[in-house]
Amino acid sequence: MAGSSLLTLLDDIATLLDDVALMTRVAAKKTAGVLGDDLALNAQQVSGVAADRELPVVRAVAIGSLKNKALLVPGALAISVVMPGLIMPLLMIGGAFLCYEGAEKLVHRLLHSRDEDDAHHTELVNAVADEAVDMVAYEREKIKGAIRTDFILSAEIIVIALGTVADAPFATQAAVLVSIALIITFGVYGLVAAIVKLDDVGLYLHGREGRVSQWFGGLLVALAPRLMKTLTIVGTAAMFMVGGGILVHGLAPVHHLFHAWVVGLAAQPGMRVFAEYALPLLLEATFGVLAGMLLVASAAGVARLRGAPADRAD
Repeated sequence: MAGSSLLTLLDDIATLLDDVALMTRVAAKKTAGVLGDDLALNAQQVSGVAADRELPVVRAVAIGSLKNKALLVPGALAISVVMPGLIMPLLMIGGAFLCYEGAEKLVHRLLHSRDEDDAHHTELVNAVADEAVDMVAYEREKIKGAIRTDFILSAEIIVIALGTVADAPFATQAAVLVSIALIITFGVYGLVAAIVKLDDVGLYLHGREGRVSQWFGGLLVALAPRLMKTLTIVGTAAMFMVGGGILVHGLAPVHHLFHAWVVGLAAQPGMRVFAEYALPLLLEATFGVLAGMLLVASAAGVARLRGAPADRAD
């Protein structure tokens, strides 16, 4: 009996691990939009510090990120046990926030000139070069800002992952959330460390002898800022797709309408592949953009109303 019980236990564990692996992959796909933004934002947050301090800053932010998730994962699991009805509202709030963040980035890009961005970059460079600037305090502020950003994005990721496994047993939920938290932390900050040191590697190779080494070093130096821009663009687009997808699936009338459009177009000759794979993403991303712009406009309107008494007083 003991041997049989042990084999049964091992079989149950293997089945559980299979479920965890499958659901972790599904949750990872669902959180891809936040990951892209998380990666880009944190790489930007730790930029602007002295080159020899970049990795220590990344390490400090990564430790802060683990502490964030040590709070968020048990909190999410407690919600799934005590108040499971909150999962969908939290998921919708997370999706709306993703769309809002994406729209805010678009508005910033449209309303702020390149000169303003260049001036901000110059300010960071000058701060690093200025001996009068307290770099310890400067780094601490960078780390605090990055950890605050990480907490918001991590909360979105954990909520989205929880929504993916909401109907699973508690043990599976716990294993998936812990797996996602660890994969995200080590994966994101490992890539952040690689990105912020990419230009240093390029400069090192460029200074060595040999045309190939110098050419490849120059390529890395040129690639680093372009990689950052690409990550920002891809992350923003993914935010609209993921956030819009969450909102669409949570709003039954919109979901049924989009499904009807997809089915109708799929019935047309030669349009099945586009309708089944590309059209849902386009519709969800478009809905995400519209929802995000509406939220940004609403937030701006509320801000103006709050500022109105002070303006009149002036």
